[in-house]
Amino acid sequence: MIINFTKMHGLGNDYVYVNGFEEKVSNPEELAIAISNRYFGVGADGLILINPSSIAEAQMRIFNADGSEAEMCGNGIRCAAKYACERKLIKADKPFSLPGSKDSWPGCQIETGNGVLTVGVEIDNNQVSRVCVNMGQPELAPGKIGVLLKGENIIESPIEICGKKLMMTCVSMGNPHAIFFCDDIDAIELEKLGPAIENHPLFPNRVNAHFVTAKSQTEFTMRTWERGSGITLACGTGACASCVALVLTGQIQRNCIAHLPGGDLDLNWSQYDNCVYMTGPAVEVFHGSFNWPD
Repeated sequence: MIINFTKMHGLGNDYVYVNGFEEKVSNPEELAIAISNRYFGVGADGLILINPSSIAEAQMRIFNADGSEAEMCGNGIRCAAKYACERKLIKADKPFSLPGSKDSWPGCQIETGNGVLTVGVEIDNNQVSRVCVNMGQPELAPGKIGVLLKGENIIESPIEICGKKLMMTCVSMGNPHAIFFCDDIDAIELEKLGPAIENHPLFPNRVNAHFVTAKSQTEFTMRTWERGSGITLACGTGACASCVALVLTGQIQRNCIAHLPGGDLDLNWSQYDNCVYMTGPAVEVFHGSFNWPD
Protein backbone atom coordinates (compact mmCIF):
# COMPACT_ATOMS: atom_id res chain seq x y z
CA MET A 1 0.00 0.00 0.00
CA ILE A 2 1.35 3.43 -0.96
CA ILE A 3 0.76 6.26 1.54
CA ASN A 4 1.11 9.77 0.14
CA PHE A 5 2.42 12.25 2.71
CA THR A 6 3.71 15.76 3.29
CA LYS A 7 6.58 16.54 5.65
CA MET A 8 6.02 19.75 7.65
CA HIS A 9 7.47 21.41 10.71
CA GLY A 10 6.77 24.12 13.24
CA LEU A 11 10.10 25.44 14.57
CA GLY A 12 11.77 22.12 13.79
CA ASN A 13 9.09 20.06 15.56
CA ASP A 14 8.51 17.90 12.47
CA TYR A 15 5.66 15.57 11.58
CA VAL A 16 4.55 13.51 8.63
CA TYR A 17 1.07 14.64 7.53
CA VAL A 18 -1.41 12.38 5.76
CA ASN A 19 -4.55 13.71 4.09
CA GLY A 20 -7.33 11.66 5.65
CA PHE A 21 -9.83 13.21 3.24
CA GLU A 22 -8.17 11.10 0.53
CA GLU A 23 -6.00 8.45 2.25
CA LYS A 24 -7.29 5.72 4.58
CA VAL A 25 -4.94 4.58 7.34
CA SER A 26 -6.21 1.52 9.24
CA ASN A 27 -3.34 1.21 11.73
CA PRO A 28 -1.92 4.69 12.43
CA GLU A 29 -0.06 3.52 15.56
CA GLU A 30 2.17 1.15 13.59
CA LEU A 31 2.47 3.55 10.67
CA ALA A 32 3.67 6.28 13.04
CA ILE A 33 6.48 4.07 14.33
CA ALA A 34 7.61 3.06 10.85
CA ILE A 35 7.32 6.40 9.08
CA SER A 36 8.86 8.42 11.96
CA ASN A 37 12.04 6.36 12.03
CA ARG A 38 14.88 8.68 11.02
CA TYR A 39 16.98 5.85 9.57
CA PHE A 40 14.50 3.47 7.93
CA GLY A 41 11.48 5.75 7.44
CA VAL A 42 10.78 9.35 6.49
CA GLY A 43 11.97 10.67 9.84
CA ALA A 44 9.83 12.79 12.14
CA ASP A 45 8.67 13.40 15.70
CA GLY A 46 5.44 11.65 14.76
CA LEU A 47 2.49 11.25 12.40
CA ILE A 48 -0.49 13.59 12.04
CA LEU A 49 -3.69 12.64 10.22
CA ILE A 50 -5.91 15.42 8.86
CA ASN A 51 -9.40 13.92 8.70
CA PRO A 52 -12.96 15.06 8.05
CA SER A 53 -14.88 16.10 11.16
CA SER A 54 -18.57 16.22 12.04
CA ILE A 55 -18.09 19.05 14.56
CA ALA A 56 -15.42 21.24 12.91
CA GLU A 57 -13.89 21.98 9.51
CA ALA A 58 -11.33 19.20 10.02
CA GLN A 59 -9.97 16.80 12.62
CA MET A 60 -6.33 16.36 13.63
CA ARG A 61 -5.05 13.12 15.17
CA ILE A 62 -1.49 13.02 16.52
CA PHE A 63 0.64 9.90 16.94
CA ASN A 64 4.05 10.15 18.57
CA ALA A 65 7.13 8.46 17.17
CA ASP A 66 6.56 5.53 19.55
CA GLY A 67 3.02 5.00 18.21
CA SER A 68 1.18 6.43 21.21
CA GLU A 69 -1.64 8.87 20.46
CA ALA A 70 -1.34 12.38 21.90
CA GLU A 71 -4.21 14.68 22.78
CA MET A 72 -2.75 17.84 21.32
CA CYS A 73 0.25 19.35 19.53
CA GLY A 74 0.65 23.12 19.24
CA ASN A 75 3.19 23.07 16.42
CA GLY A 76 1.22 20.31 14.73
CA ILE A 77 -2.08 22.18 14.62
CA ARG A 78 -0.42 25.21 13.01
CA CYS A 79 0.90 23.01 10.22
CA ALA A 80 -2.41 21.16 9.92
CA ALA A 81 -4.20 24.48 9.48
CA LYS A 82 -1.73 25.56 6.77
CA TYR A 83 -2.05 22.23 4.96
CA ALA A 84 -5.86 22.15 5.07
CA CYS A 85 -6.33 25.81 4.09
CA GLU A 86 -3.86 25.83 1.21
CA ARG A 87 -5.35 22.64 -0.26
CA LYS A 88 -8.86 24.00 0.25
CA LEU A 89 -9.90 21.08 2.45
CA ILE A 90 -11.38 23.75 4.71
CA LYS A 91 -12.37 27.39 4.41
CA ALA A 92 -10.87 29.98 6.74
CA ASP A 93 -13.86 32.29 6.50
CA LYS A 94 -14.54 33.18 10.15
CA PRO A 95 -13.03 36.34 11.72
CA PHE A 96 -10.31 35.52 14.27
CA SER A 97 -8.55 37.98 16.57
CA LEU A 98 -6.78 38.11 19.88
CA PRO A 99 -8.98 39.36 22.73
CA GLY A 100 -8.52 43.11 23.07
CA SER A 101 -7.00 43.42 19.57
CA LYS A 102 -8.55 45.17 16.57
CA ASP A 103 -6.53 43.07 14.11
CA SER A 104 -8.41 40.20 12.49
CA TRP A 105 -7.26 37.10 10.55
CA PRO A 106 -9.28 34.56 8.56
CA GLY A 107 -10.19 31.78 10.96
CA CYS A 108 -11.48 28.21 11.13
CA GLN A 109 -11.97 25.41 13.65
CA ILE A 110 -10.07 22.14 14.00
CA GLU A 111 -11.11 19.17 16.13
CA THR A 112 -8.37 17.77 18.40
CA GLY A 113 -8.07 15.42 21.34
CA ASN A 114 -8.49 18.56 23.45
CA GLY A 115 -11.76 19.53 21.80
CA VAL A 116 -12.43 21.97 18.98
CA LEU A 117 -9.83 24.75 18.75
CA THR A 118 -10.09 27.99 16.78
CA VAL A 119 -7.17 29.10 14.62
CA GLY A 120 -6.40 32.21 12.60
CA VAL A 121 -4.17 32.15 9.52
CA GLU A 122 -1.96 34.92 8.16
CA ILE A 123 -2.00 34.65 4.36
CA ASP A 124 0.77 36.04 2.17
CA ASN A 125 0.71 35.47 -1.62
CA ASN A 126 -1.99 32.79 -1.22
CA GLN A 127 0.13 30.87 1.28
CA VAL A 128 -0.23 30.58 5.04
CA SER A 129 2.90 32.01 6.67
CA ARG A 130 1.87 32.16 10.33
CA VAL A 131 -0.91 30.67 12.41
CA CYS A 132 -2.41 31.82 15.71
CA VAL A 133 -4.17 29.20 17.81
CA ASN A 134 -6.53 29.67 20.73
CA MET A 135 -5.08 26.84 22.82
CA GLY A 136 -7.85 27.07 25.41
CA GLN A 137 -7.69 27.60 29.14
CA PRO A 138 -4.86 25.98 31.13
CA GLU A 139 -5.80 23.32 33.66
CA LEU A 140 -4.06 23.34 37.04
CA ALA A 141 -5.96 20.72 39.04
CA PRO A 142 -3.80 17.59 39.55
CA GLY A 143 -6.65 15.26 38.59
CA LYS A 144 -7.14 17.08 35.29
CA ILE A 145 -3.42 17.06 34.54
CA GLY A 146 -2.87 13.40 35.37
CA VAL A 147 -0.47 13.69 38.31
CA LEU A 148 -0.93 11.65 41.48
CA LEU A 149 -0.63 14.53 43.92
CA LYS A 150 -3.23 16.27 46.07
CA GLY A 151 -4.16 19.93 46.27
CA GLU A 152 -5.67 22.60 44.05
CA ASN A 153 -2.52 22.93 41.96
CA ILE A 154 1.10 21.82 41.70
CA ILE A 155 3.28 24.94 41.81
CA GLU A 156 6.96 24.59 42.78
CA SER A 157 6.34 21.18 44.35
CA PRO A 158 9.35 18.96 45.20
CA ILE A 159 9.99 15.78 43.24
CA GLU A 160 12.99 13.43 43.29
CA ILE A 161 14.46 12.62 39.88
CA CYS A 162 17.64 10.57 39.41
CA GLY A 163 18.60 11.19 43.03
CA LYS A 164 18.09 14.96 42.72
CA LYS A 165 15.41 17.09 44.35
CA LEU A 166 13.75 19.29 41.75
CA MET A 167 10.92 21.81 42.08
CA MET A 168 8.08 21.11 39.66
CA THR A 169 5.10 23.07 38.35
CA CYS A 170 2.41 21.14 36.46
CA VAL A 171 0.03 22.48 33.81
CA SER A 172 -2.25 20.82 31.27
CA MET A 173 -2.91 22.35 27.88
CA GLY A 174 -5.01 19.37 26.86
CA ASN A 175 -1.91 17.24 27.47
CA PRO A 176 0.23 17.06 30.63
CA HIS A 177 3.35 19.14 31.26
CA ALA A 178 5.90 19.25 34.08
CA ILE A 179 7.91 22.49 34.15
CA PHE A 180 11.20 22.98 35.97
CA PHE A 181 12.80 26.41 36.39
CA CYS A 182 16.59 26.57 36.15
CA ASP A 183 19.40 29.08 35.69
CA ASP A 184 21.08 27.39 32.72
CA ILE A 185 19.00 25.14 30.46
CA ASP A 186 22.08 24.13 28.46
CA ALA A 187 23.61 22.55 31.57
CA ILE A 188 20.62 20.23 32.05
CA GLU A 189 21.26 16.55 31.29
CA LEU A 190 18.02 16.28 29.32
CA GLU A 191 18.86 12.85 27.87
CA LYS A 192 18.99 11.52 31.44
CA LEU A 193 16.35 13.56 33.25
CA GLY A 194 13.78 13.62 30.42
CA PRO A 195 12.87 9.92 30.33
CA ALA A 196 13.00 9.70 34.14
CA ILE A 197 10.44 12.50 34.43
CA GLU A 198 8.28 11.19 31.57
CA ASN A 199 7.97 7.77 33.19
CA HIS A 200 7.85 8.84 36.87
CA PRO A 201 5.23 6.92 38.91
CA LEU A 202 3.46 10.22 39.70
CA PHE A 203 2.37 10.34 36.04
CA PRO A 204 0.44 7.16 35.14
CA ASN A 205 -0.10 8.44 31.58
CA ARG A 206 3.44 9.83 31.34
CA VAL A 207 4.25 13.53 30.97
CA ASN A 208 6.10 16.09 28.85
CA ALA A 209 9.09 17.64 30.64
CA HIS A 210 10.42 21.18 30.14
CA PHE A 211 13.35 23.08 31.62
CA VAL A 212 12.77 26.82 31.51
CA THR A 213 14.68 30.03 32.21
CA ALA A 214 13.08 33.48 32.36
CA LYS A 215 15.38 35.94 30.56
CA SER A 216 13.25 39.02 31.23
CA GLN A 217 9.66 39.97 32.00
CA THR A 218 8.76 39.28 28.35
CA GLU A 219 11.09 36.45 27.23
CA PHE A 220 12.04 32.93 28.29
CA THR A 221 14.03 30.02 26.91
CA MET A 222 13.18 26.34 27.21
CA ARG A 223 14.27 22.82 26.34
CA THR A 224 11.86 19.93 25.96
CA TRP A 225 11.62 16.20 26.39
CA GLU A 226 8.34 15.17 24.73
CA ARG A 227 6.31 12.20 25.86
CA GLY A 228 6.65 9.47 23.25
CA SER A 229 9.18 11.34 21.09
CA GLY A 230 12.16 12.35 23.25
CA ILE A 231 14.12 15.58 22.76
CA THR A 232 12.43 17.88 20.22
CA LEU A 233 13.36 21.30 18.87
CA ALA A 234 10.04 22.82 19.92
CA CYS A 235 6.82 22.05 21.78
CA GLY A 236 3.90 24.42 21.30
CA THR A 237 1.72 23.14 24.13
CA GLY A 238 4.82 23.03 26.34
CA ALA A 239 5.62 26.65 25.57
CA CYS A 240 2.05 27.62 26.50
CA ALA A 241 2.25 25.60 29.73
CA SER A 242 5.62 27.16 30.56
CA CYS A 243 4.20 30.64 29.99
CA VAL A 244 1.41 29.87 32.47
CA ALA A 245 3.88 28.45 35.02
CA LEU A 246 6.13 31.51 34.74
CA VAL A 247 3.20 33.92 35.13
CA LEU A 248 1.89 32.01 38.16
CA THR A 249 5.29 32.33 39.85
CA GLY A 250 5.64 36.03 39.02
CA GLN A 251 8.57 35.65 36.63
CA ILE A 252 7.05 36.91 33.40
CA GLN A 253 4.21 38.91 31.88
CA ARG A 254 1.21 37.31 30.20
CA ASN A 255 2.27 38.55 26.76
CA CYS A 256 5.71 37.08 26.05
CA ILE A 257 8.07 35.34 23.63
CA ALA A 258 9.28 31.76 24.04
CA HIS A 259 12.74 31.04 22.63
CA LEU A 260 12.95 27.35 21.72
CA PRO A 261 15.86 25.54 20.05
CA GLY A 262 13.92 25.60 16.76
CA GLY A 263 12.80 29.24 16.92
CA ASP A 264 10.38 31.61 18.64
CA LEU A 265 6.69 31.58 19.56
CA ASP A 266 4.56 34.57 20.51
CA LEU A 267 2.38 33.76 23.52
CA ASN A 268 -0.46 35.57 25.23
CA TRP A 269 -2.25 34.20 28.29
CA SER A 270 -5.24 36.47 27.90
CA GLN A 271 -6.72 38.16 30.95
CA TYR A 272 -9.98 38.55 29.01
CA ASP A 273 -10.93 34.89 28.53
CA ASN A 274 -8.15 33.01 30.41
CA CYS A 275 -7.13 31.27 27.17
CA VAL A 276 -3.55 30.98 25.92
CA TYR A 277 -2.95 32.23 22.38
CA MET A 278 0.07 30.88 20.49
CA THR A 279 1.37 32.40 17.25
CA GLY A 280 4.14 30.94 15.13
CA PRO A 281 5.24 29.73 11.69
CA ALA A 282 4.23 26.62 9.78
CA VAL A 283 6.55 25.27 7.08
CA GLU A 284 6.06 22.69 4.36
CA VAL A 285 9.24 20.73 3.59
CA PHE A 286 8.51 18.11 0.92
CA HIS A 287 5.98 15.61 -0.43
CA GLY A 288 6.50 11.90 -0.99
CA SER A 289 5.06 8.42 -0.89
CA PHE A 290 5.73 5.68 1.62
CA ASN A 291 5.47 1.97 0.87
CA TRP A 292 3.40 0.65 3.79
CA PRO A 293 2.72 -3.12 3.94
CA ASP A 294 -0.69 -2.71 5.58
